[in-house]
Amino acid sequence: MRRRSLQGCTCGVSCQPHPPGPPQTQRRTPPARGPAVRRRTLLCALEPRIRNQSRCTANLPTAPPGTPIVLSVIASVLALYIVLRLVWPLRLPLAARLLLAVLVFGMALHHRIVAQFAGTMASPEIPKMAIAVLATGFTALLLGALFLLLLDAALLLARLLRSARATAALRARWLRPAAGLTALALGIFGVSQGMAVPKPRSIEVEIAGLPAAFDGYRVLQLTDIHASRLLTGDWVRRVVAESNALKPDLIVITGDLIDGTVAARADDFLPLGELQAPDGVIAITGNHEYYAQYTEWMQAFRALGMQVLENTHTEVRRGDAALTIAGVTDPVAQRYDLPQPDLAAALQGADPQAPVILLDHRPREAKANAARGVQLQLSGHTHGGHIIGMDQLVKRANGGYVSGRYQVGDMTLYVSNGAGLWPGFAARIGVPSEITLITLKAAPKARE
Repeated sequence: MRRRSLQGCTCGVSCQPHPPGPPQTQRRTPPARGPAVRRRTLLCALEPRIRNQSRCTANLPTAPPGTPIVLSVIASVLALYIVLRLVWPLRLPLAARLLLAVLVFGMALHHRIVAQFAGTMASPEIPKMAIAVLATGFTALLLGALFLLLLDAALLLARLLRSARATAALRARWLRPAAGLTALALGIFGVSQGMAVPKPRSIEVEIAGLPAAFDGYRVLQLTDIHASRLLTGDWVRRVVAESNALKPDLIVITGDLIDGTVAARADDFLPLGELQAPDGVIAITGNHEYYAQYTEWMQAFRALGMQVLENTHTEVRRGDAALTIAGVTDPVAQRYDLPQPDLAAALQGADPQAPVILLDHRPREAKANAARGVQLQLSGHTHGGHIIGMDQLVKRANGGYVSGRYQVGDMTLYVSNGAGLWPGFAARIGVPSEITLITLKAAPKARE
C-alpha cells in the first residue's frame, strides 16, 4: 500500500529517490496514524534529502572539532590518577588490578571507543542499558577522582601541619576504596535521576507593558530533551503527556531536541508531534541539532507541526494585542557555515509596541539581549550544571548563568535545567530535570 506523506510523497518502504511533491504546509498536529505509519511518513517527507544520501545512512552525527581530543585527554588523566591512587595500592592479585585498570581507562575513553563501532560521540547507537552502564562508570570516574583529590589534599595539609593523628587517619587503607564505592553509588543514583521523567515547575514572570489580554498567559518551556537511545520514544511520550496535562497556551522548545540522525531518531522523536497548545509549538535549535543532518532536522521539526525560528520572529495575537516570540540560532553554527545568532535580524519588522520573548539556547548573551529591549529570555544548554558544585564551573562557561531566574537589567532571564541529558554524561545529583510552566503577569505599572 502506498501512503501520501506531508510533502506529497507516495513512497512505501522503498528508499528509491523520486522527484519531490509540492511544498509542505504548516501543521500543528500530525495525522492520526499509528507510530509505524507516522515514522514512515516522516522519513518519506524528507526523502529528497535523506534517501539520496547513502540510502538513509549518510551524515552520521559528529562532535565539534577538538571536543573528542580534549575530553579524552582530561578523562585519561583522571583515569591514570585513579589507577595510581586507588586501584594499584589494593591488596589484590596483579591480574585483578590490571583488569580494574583496564576498566577504569575503558570508562574514561568509552566515548571514543563506542564512536568507532556504533554511532558517534554525539549519539552512541548502542542499547539503552549499555549507555546507562557507561554513563554510570563515567560519572563514578569523575566523582572518584574528585574524592581522591580531596583526600590527598587533606593528607598533604596534615603532613604540613605535622599532625600524626590526622595523617594516620587519612592513610587508612579502607578510606580510598570507600571513596571509590561512594562515587560508584552516586554514579548509579545520578544516572537514575538523569533518566527520570521531569516534573513540572511553575513560575510567574512580570513583564512591563504586557497587554491585559496576555495577563495570565501560560508558556510551557521544554529544553534539552536529547531524544536518543538512552531517552527513547517512551520517555519522550511521558514528557509530552506531562506537558499537555498542564494545558499551556503556547509551548516553546529552546533547543537540543535530539541526538542522532532523522532515520535513527524517528521513533524517539515522533511523540513530540503530540504536543498540544492553542497557539502551537515554537522551537529553536541548540548546538546538538548541528551535529547531525541540520537541514533535515529543520524539515522534520516542521513536518511535525513545529514552527522553527532561525533568526526570525512570530507573533501571538489576542485581538489588537500582540506578543512577539523571537528565536536565534546557536553559535556552533559558524563551524558548519550556517547562519550565526542574529537578534537584530530576528527582530526585524517586529511590532515595536509588543513585548518580546526571546528563545536563545545559551544564556550567555543575556546582557546584550536585554540591551536590545528583550523583556524575557528563555534558555537551556547548561542542564543546571548536572551536579551540585560542578554548577559553578558550568556557570563560568555560560556568562555567569546556570539555573533558574535572573534579573538582567530590565529583562528576566530563565535558564531551565532541561528535561533530558546528552547520553555521554547522563547524570544529575541535586539538580533535577524540569518542565517549566511560565505564567506571564503584567508588571504593576502596566496594571495602573
